[in-house]
Amino acid sequence: MPQGSSIRAIWILNSLDAVLFSRRFPVVEKRWRGACKTEKESSGGNDAVFPLLPSDSELAAAFVDRKRREGSIRGCGIRASQSAKGSDSWVDDPITRHIIGVYMSKEEGGDVNNDINNLLWPLVLHTKGQFCILVLPLVEPRHVRAYARLCTRSDCGNAVGVEDSISSILLDLLSITGASMVAHAIGDIITGDVVEPEVVVSASPSVGGLLDSLTGSIGISSISSRAKPVAPPVASSNPTSSAVTGTVTSDANKTGSRPLDKDVLRTFISSSMPFGTLLDLSFPNIISIKANGFSSSDLPPSDLKQPAWKPYLYKGRQRILFSIHETVHAAMYDRDEIPDSISISGQINCRAELEGLPDVSFPLIGLNSDKIEVLSFHPCVQVPEQGVDKQAVMFSPPLGNFALMRYQAVCGIGPPIKGFYQLSMVSEDKGDFLFKLRLMDGYKSPLTMEFCTVTMPFPRRRVVLIDGTPSVGIVSTTEHSVEWKIIVGGRGLSGKSIEATFPGKVQFAPWKPQISPQSSLAFGSITDEDSDMETDGNNNSMVNVEEFIMEKMSKDLHPANLEEPFCWHAYNYAKVSFKIVGASLSGMLIDQKSVSIYPAVKAPVESSTQVTSGEYILWNTLGRCPSAVPVTKV
Repeated sequence: MPQGSSIRAIWILNSLDAVLFSRRFPVVEKRWRGACKTEKESSGGNDAVFPLLPSDSELAAAFVDRKRREGSIRGCGIRASQSAKGSDSWVDDPITRHIIGVYMSKEEGGDVNNDINNLLWPLVLHTKGQFCILVLPLVEPRHVRAYARLCTRSDCGNAVGVEDSISSILLDLLSITGASMVAHAIGDIITGDVVEPEVVVSASPSVGGLLDSLTGSIGISSISSRAKPVAPPVASSNPTSSAVTGTVTSDANKTGSRPLDKDVLRTFISSSMPFGTLLDLSFPNIISIKANGFSSSDLPPSDLKQPAWKPYLYKGRQRILFSIHETVHAAMYDRDEIPDSISISGQINCRAELEGLPDVSFPLIGLNSDKIEVLSFHPCVQVPEQGVDKQAVMFSPPLGNFALMRYQAVCGIGPPIKGFYQLSMVSEDKGDFLFKLRLMDGYKSPLTMEFCTVTMPFPRRRVVLIDGTPSVGIVSTTEHSVEWKIIVGGRGLSGKSIEATFPGKVQFAPWKPQISPQSSLAFGSITDEDSDMETDGNNNSMVNVEEFIMEKMSKDLHPANLEEPFCWHAYNYAKVSFKIVGASLSGMLIDQKSVSIYPAVKAPVESSTQVTSGEYILWNTLGRCPSAVPVTKV
């Protein structure tokens, strides 16, 4: 049977384990039955696999049975004393929390060696919101039999070099990757998380570019000279996209939080995987095709091949927008024994509104091997040559916004905010703290910090009083945090550095000891954070891998809930949020004047750069803190 990304069936269940939506693909199912018949004839009828697709009610009943057997929706992922022979946890691999098997019409107390006749595997499980998505890809019957043997073997774990291991089975199945992509795409659609890369127009574009960005962002499509009807974009909830500079939104509809829209799902499934074979999982592309349709003018010239990422041709005013987005992650310790850690993850987003099938090329500046650690391009990109710090990039742009390139880099300038944070509890309910920070040290114009905020979270304590005056900025409090706004919107910092200090005292409400049931019970009583645990007299000790590890880590710490594990006891920190515009911190740069289009066409090129904070943490210098130990070569 040929290998590929083909899907046999899809099910979507709600929190009550009822099937809300299902889709089966008879063409793929015919291939599966043919493979089962051939396998049965070659093996003489022994160890036949489950040949049919279950009904929705049968699948729901089998899923509930597995959840009861494993202890939660995902299960343990490791073999415990309560693991039943033949179950996923018996395989003793965490991957079985995401790729599961269910038994159809399994009889209690039956011989598990015969369960292969009822085993439905592999089901890719993805939970999103209140929904569980199950995707059944097409595999060969021998793979199902191999997994069934793993579920009944006496030893546990995966030995290196063993042929029959879960890793070796999955590495041989290309369809697992496709099924996982389908599950995640469907999860994003039904929860309204379908977003395209953001392309921000620069603060000082041409008059025409500014007019287009503003009118496009509020949905006036007629002014921007679009020949095709498009659905008006929904205003973004992100505050950065509501700035005067504007954000170019997609032509595709962005679904919000609402009940399951079966018509949208049917459209996506029918277009992205006709007859069960995966083609294009880009939801914006599919919605654009549905909204715009096709006409004779969409046909490309006979000597050009239309790429899969551009299913129809653009008509209207032509322009190219580039936007460099970088996110800075840092862990600042201010300790001699622990070095500070800072890294940058970035991507170059693009929107090329060009008629026909042109090629765009430009030299990408800033690819110094000492700074760029990881680099990946969109499938439409060709990279013909590379210099020491410059690389020629050529691409045939797809429709809408897309990520042209992604990269990981080190910060060559230095951290935008450095300094230390100290918090010392002088009593059970009172603490003294001190911030001493320096902002934009060594940063020169045009780099501008638009805002900077430092937050002290106290999820386990209620703040009743804050006493202190910062050298700059304003302070506000919530029930469980203190927020220090060093730079507020409209007062950017550019061309200079400043030092900000904030000494003060914090007082909390009287401490009420709370013995967390998760910490007080023995191994096995912790529920899955993303599932609804069902416990009974015979099943009260199943646990997930992450929770078992957290239980071991917390033996010497004060009992606490799991929502903020690094705020336990002495594990406290401050989190920094900021935004910098004007240039990238990695040195990545696009020269607008060097962008060329073939065939030549008059199209303005605009670019912008913004840097935002990710997990930018200032760990308490006076407390304990987690840190990664560098790997040493032997």
